[in-house]
Amino acid sequence: MKRFESFLAYRLEEYLAYRRSLDYVDENLRSCLRSFDRYVKENAVDPHSLTSLFFLTLRKELRGEARTVNAVLSAARGFFQFLVRQGHCPENPLRDIPPRPENAFIPYVFSPDAVERLLRAIRKRLRHDRCYFFNDLTAYIAILLLVRCGLRISEPLRLLLSHYRRDEKTIYIEKTKFAKDRLIPLPQQTATEIDNYLAVRHALRDNDRNPFLLPGRDQKPLSANRIYPIFKQAVKDIGLKQPRRIIANTTFGAPTPHSLRHSFAVNTLKRIKQRGESPQKALPVISAYLGHRKYRYTAVYLKVLDAEQRQGLVDFAIARQEDI
Repeated sequence: MKRFESFLAYRLEEYLAYRRSLDYVDENLRSCLRSFDRYVKENAVDPHSLTSLFFLTLRKELRGEARTVNAVLSAARGFFQFLVRQGHCPENPLRDIPPRPENAFIPYVFSPDAVERLLRAIRKRLRHDRCYFFNDLTAYIAILLLVRCGLRISEPLRLLLSHYRRDEKTIYIEKTKFAKDRLIPLPQQTATEIDNYLAVRHALRDNDRNPFLLPGRDQKPLSANRIYPIFKQAVKDIGLKQPRRIIANTTFGAPTPHSLRHSFAVNTLKRIKQRGESPQKALPVISAYLGHRKYRYTAVYLKVLDAEQRQGLVDFAIARQEDI
């Protein structure tokens, strides 16, 4: 874990410790604060320079997309609010700093057929050598949970063995984003695949005392770094590899593991609509299943109806750009 290096390093660590004491889990916060810390160090800033003018300059000069810069500003704003409450700072210099205007963001959406092809591609690449098979199968189960349950990538990796309740066919998601817990039911086939996986684990690693459902090395959980290359290779294998596109004022996301969560939500809402029911009325249930704090976060998934409509938006935007 990289340490902060500016004169604010101690206070930044103090702020993160305070957040942890409240059970807030935000893996991106340290990264955003590190960007702020690096800017402070590189510009040889002293305490008296941290004015609103400084942050307007930072807002202009910080590299990256608008949403990345805004995330850094938001993290710094929370940090200075903490300093104000602690009596280390008279007022928050970011109080009146507006965010950069952001592009509309349309996430990548896998169709139900593409999801099945993705899983088949991953299964096809499972190495059958004894020294590789279990690790490859563990990564597959992690991706399977992203697909079937719409989990965030960190959530299957933190599951303990005790969080999978075989008799109930449920998994218990504990203190993830927004410090929320939730118990979610598993599809029958997914529960069966987890049972088969645990049988393989028992057969190949009978003396394994790792407490995590998806074990990594040294009593730690499976690393996300194992998932990304497997996911990327599978996307390439099924011919869906494509870059992130910025067209006019809209950003179209590339396929990522988090796209599987978006796809789960969009495809679920589409099935509800096809049954003649109201997607709007289903939002509270889906919101609870996904672990959202507010319904409006789930409503974001109503931006597109399905994968075909999203691709139509991309094609239309490209055509308009070429005409211009």
